[in-house]
Amino acid sequence: MLENISGVRDEIGGKAHGLFSIRNAVDRLEGQFPGIHIDIPSLTVLGTSVFDAFMERNGLAEIATSNLPDDRIAFAFQNADMPFEVLGELRKLVTEVTTPLAVRSSGLLEDTTHRPFAGVYATKMIPNNQPDLDIRFRKLLEAIKYVWASTYFKVAKDYFKATCLECDHEKMAVVLQEMVGRHHGLRYYPELAGVARSFNYYPIQPAKPQDGVVDLALGLGKTIVDGGKTWTYSPAFSRRPPPFESVDEIFAETQNEFWAVNMGEPPEYNPVKETEFMQQYDLQAAESDGSLRFVASTFDVQSERFSAGVAGKGPRAITFAPLLTAEELPFNRVVKSVLTECEKELATPVEIEFAMTFNPHHFAVLQVRPMVVPAGNLEVSDRDLSHRHNLAASELVLGNGVDEDITDVVYVKPDKFELKHTRRIAEELETINRILLSQNRPYILIVFGRLGTFDPWLGIPVAWGQVCGARVIVEATQENVKVELSQGSHYFHNLINLGVKYFSMPFTRPYRLDWKWLMKQPGVHDMEFIRHIEMPSPFFVKVDGRSGRGIIRRPE
Repeated sequence: MLENISGVRDEIGGKAHGLFSIRNAVDRLEGQFPGIHIDIPSLTVLGTSVFDAFMERNGLAEIATSNLPDDRIAFAFQNADMPFEVLGELRKLVTEVTTPLAVRSSGLLEDTTHRPFAGVYATKMIPNNQPDLDIRFRKLLEAIKYVWASTYFKVAKDYFKATCLECDHEKMAVVLQEMVGRHHGLRYYPELAGVARSFNYYPIQPAKPQDGVVDLALGLGKTIVDGGKTWTYSPAFSRRPPPFESVDEIFAETQNEFWAVNMGEPPEYNPVKETEFMQQYDLQAAESDGSLRFVASTFDVQSERFSAGVAGKGPRAITFAPLLTAEELPFNRVVKSVLTECEKELATPVEIEFAMTFNPHHFAVLQVRPMVVPAGNLEVSDRDLSHRHNLAASELVLGNGVDEDITDVVYVKPDKFELKHTRRIAEELETINRILLSQNRPYILIVFGRLGTFDPWLGIPVAWGQVCGARVIVEATQENVKVELSQGSHYFHNLINLGVKYFSMPFTRPYRLDWKWLMKQPGVHDMEFIRHIEMPSPFFVKVDGRSGRGIIRRPE
């Protein structure tokens, strides 16, 4: 059921609108894959008129738009009264539904094509399993207020600045969605979560951009959204062997933890914490839950080979081989069909988030967003790539177009970068970003490792709002830090649709950054890990989105 409590269909926000718009597409697929139920989980939408009433009646505008810390704003929202006219409908919801709920943001500006807010606002998962109806009702209200408060968190405010918008123009609907998953004692989670895109900005031969790309994870999709370890493949070549050089590398680079909703007592009462009811577990927990049947491979020590599934004894790796290699279910055909139907319905390439449970098999579409694909006739030639005045060049670049007005570069000092320092690096990046945002100066950002991950041992754990002033981002690697570069869902959706140009520069590729020139330039800000330079004339940035080639040419 898709239901809107406020009854105002044009004020349900971007996320809800996306799901309403693909109902027919998903309905067309039901029955095409016998044994697999395909749907959009039941959801209720709390319209933006309720948000407006909440803000106005509680006089929250002043504190919301202030520079107070996030927790102060969140507590102010928690102490405010919910509009009385929706209390009956919300209480009825928790009376009728006793499965866990995902309380998601759905701002009017969220998931728009050219100014998306994917991942900027909060989502809160609640177990909704307390025997006392009053407690379940109170937890639902707390989650809704927390999502509303996230409209005014610092990350969101910085994002508004970067997109030249005012935060008081945003109106926040809320999606209350039944979670897809299964009970495993005091854990609740889907065996599989995924993000699929019908256009791939990082195709690996022989795949083409139009073949799309899929990221998969065990458990809740937070692993993917946060830029954690996932399994990435092209739907056109789902059976190709993994891009790893050794068994040790497979175990090191595949998922070893997963997120689930904690159905027991939370460690602490904390209504202003997004993960209050969520917890990470290791693969041994999933093994004991019986959740690895369709998502894992087993390594046989004697033959030194992996086999799909968990029938044998040996170490497990999350490779999704039973679905992709052994094709025990037509999973990949379902993914391709959902992408195709959603593309038809929206008349544009799309990104979808989904979850799946097995026995019985249930494939659920959780979110859909339009994507922007490259256009124009730009070309980056071999001669461009090897130009002697290049600061950087790459054949793995997101985006399309030319920038000729950027004079600032912010970069991580190569001799100071170690994964153990990435949290401190993120803090320094946020400081510089805020300064340059206030001066309306876009910049080139150069980092190491995986940017946007929440795992500090994979890269720099920044949210998009902490670097949102960057017009061009260069993600490099070092010989001693061989982290696979990432396409974290919300993070890259914002990059693509905001027109940010993103250079990926693996250490194995032939092109290098001109560090020698960069470090000779006088610094404006020189921090422990970060350095900021400003040039008297602008850089020249050119990216061909069709070929994935791009250059950053330094001022001559």
